[in-house]
Amino acid sequence: MQWNVQDDPRAVGAVRPAGPEPAAAEPVDGQPLDRVVAVLGLGYVGLPTALGLRDSGTEIIGVDTSRPRLDAIRRGEADLLGSDQRRLGRALLDGGVRLTADPALLPSADAVLICVPTPVDRQLAPDLTALRTACTTVVELARPGQLIVLTSTTLVGSTRSLLVEPLLARGLVTGQDVHVAFSPERIDPGRPEHPPRHTPRVVGGVTAACTQRAHRLLSRLTDAGVHAVRSPELAELVKLHENAFRAVNLALANELAEASRAFGLDPVEVIDAAATKPYGYLAHLPGPGVGGHCIPCDPHYLLWQLRERQVAAPVTEQAMAAIAARPARVAARVLETLAGLGRPVAGARVVVVGVTYKPGVTDLRSSPALEIIARLRAAGAAVRYWDPLVPVLPGGEPSLTDPHGADYDLVLVHTLQPGGGHEWIRWCPAVLDASYRYLDAPHREVV
Repeated sequence: MQWNVQDDPRAVGAVRPAGPEPAAAEPVDGQPLDRVVAVLGLGYVGLPTALGLRDSGTEIIGVDTSRPRLDAIRRGEADLLGSDQRRLGRALLDGGVRLTADPALLPSADAVLICVPTPVDRQLAPDLTALRTACTTVVELARPGQLIVLTSTTLVGSTRSLLVEPLLARGLVTGQDVHVAFSPERIDPGRPEHPPRHTPRVVGGVTAACTQRAHRLLSRLTDAGVHAVRSPELAELVKLHENAFRAVNLALANELAEASRAFGLDPVEVIDAAATKPYGYLAHLPGPGVGGHCIPCDPHYLLWQLRERQVAAPVTEQAMAAIAARPARVAARVLETLAGLGRPVAGARVVVVGVTYKPGVTDLRSSPALEIIARLRAAGAAVRYWDPLVPVLPGGEPSLTDPHGADYDLVLVHTLQPGGGHEWIRWCPAVLDASYRYLDAPHREVV
């Protein structure tokens, strides 16, 4: 990935050309006010973060290397909740958010937030390509007095190795010349009940002064408080633990689903009843698998580092293995259901309902639906999909536009998108519910 340092002439608002260093903001407790904040990376984390800061009156420089992404944001077509879409509209009108592909504008910011993706590669090893590039750019352009906050989920120790040490090599001492902290993102895409404004943040600075300044900036994003920890390493491990916790519990929920089916019971009823206990239990629901940007990736960052240190983590290892195997199990249940109906798999007409990894988003990253569809087609089934949020798959395959349940041998309910339109499903002769949330067909079975 290469940063494009050519200024974007279509940037929203008047992009200031490179020139004299801006005057420092008035200090509070000896630290600047951070009136101008650059957000590096405008994806599912960076864009809502920028909008949240803009709501507090902060001037935003939004930097992203993808011109198509910038164009989509300008058109108001970014994948956002309705409330964030309205905030984006206001920000585009008031000129308080400047969008650009030019990182050369970073020195004009009082603070820089790094919000770039950190996936895993095909071998499930951490892929820090985008993060290394972003941090290198930030370090090269850093100026005295700036605050730099890393929010991308990453390896423990990354804040020091990718920011603090390279800054020192430039002669910038963290805690004196610049301030550096780590604050893991906590954004739940597609879930309006979990807005960032109501979600606490965690922050760990390299020094007490770093933590204090980052704390004050992050307080603009949340009414739920900012929890300070003693170091960036501790904050980095907090994020990895949070998603390893979720992975373990989701694997257990899928295991419960299998156990419940063996007893002829509904796992959701079991979970709902268990969730009435006010302590010692946190409900997680089963599903077709785990997708998206966090749970399929983040625990592997922790496991990778632990293996290097020869530290065993069998619970997390087994949970991630179970999660990886879940789409294959769902595909096998489809084949079992067809066999029970006496329907040969070859040529069987199957439609998958919803292909995104969760409801209310257009995100297909690591979506179990893609593996399930591939496995069913490899077995000989004729598979189509219907998803009102994904009109076309990356390979060019279009979604059904007006499906009729009677036209198919089996419907696999993968993701129920908000907005309805699922009435036709009940007319299919076989309904296999991998979402555990579709209740409108009396002949419905669960995975």
